[in-house]
Amino acid sequence: MAYDKFNILKSSAVPLPIENVDTDQIIPARFLKATERKGFGDNLFRDWRYNSDDTPKEHFVLNNPIYSGKILVGGKNFGSGSSREHAAWAVYDYGFRCVVSSFFADIFRNNCLNIGVLPVQVSPEFLDKIFKAIESNPETELEINLPEQTITILESGESESFAINDYKKENMLNGFDDIDYLLNIKNNIEEFAQNTPL
Repeated sequence: MAYDKFNILKSSAVPLPIENVDTDQIIPARFLKATERKGFGDNLFRDWRYNSDDTPKEHFVLNNPIYSGKILVGGKNFGSGSSREHAAWAVYDYGFRCVVSSFFADIFRNNCLNIGVLPVQVSPEFLDKIFKAIESNPETELEINLPEQTITILESGESESFAINDYKKENMLNGFDDIDYLLNIKNNIEEFAQNTPL
């Protein structure tokens, strides 16, 4: 499934300064019955966003109108717990294209990269600067530059680099998942097969 190409993203951000956010908090298990990637955004952080009668919890950040954007900034150890890929689907379907944290669970990180959500891991010190900048001004914009692998707080100009696997980076830039990548090099694969003796 092809997704939006990711190059340079400039956006305000939604702060979630909570550590150890696990995948059951991101998308509760009772919402995992669907097999398509659509509709999960409605239930992103469901138990934190809504009361038992489905009314919004006014103090949860996603229900606070002063915060918006395509970037979610989370606390340390974001995406821990079970390996459910639905957690990444929920993040994408809600509208986030980037998640920033000082540490990601490996499986969640890979699930994000597979569907077009860029996980940007920064130092604890830089993460703290981001949270403080958003707290001071909720309209603070971040720039995520994938080609240069940098994240910048535009208001202050402070910047930090981040790491990403070269293969995943290329796929993100082209909007490819793993199958799209193989289809893109189909001719090369066929040529190799024809020229390689059994």
